[in-house]
Amino acid sequence: MTNEEIISKINEFLTEEFEVDGTTITPDASLKETLELDSLDYVDLVVIIEGNFGIKVKQEDFTGILTFQNLYDYVISKSQPQA
Repeated sequence: MTNEEIISKINEFLTEEFEVDGTTITPDASLKETLELDSLDYVDLVVIIEGNFGIKVKQEDFTGILTFQNLYDYVISKSQPQA
């Protein structure tokens, strides 16, 4: 899966799951503010990411994810085959 496909897939499930306008999802936008996330929503987001990409998300890793670009970069880095 290419980086562009990963970003597209993330945006698709975010717009569906959190019922937001796709045009509000931009790389520099705040994840929390754009998706109006509360603590339970973060848990849902982690479960969705793990289910869609088959990766394990560590809580300490996720604390640094503030923007959509941070999220894209994290998922892309975890989706790459480990050497």
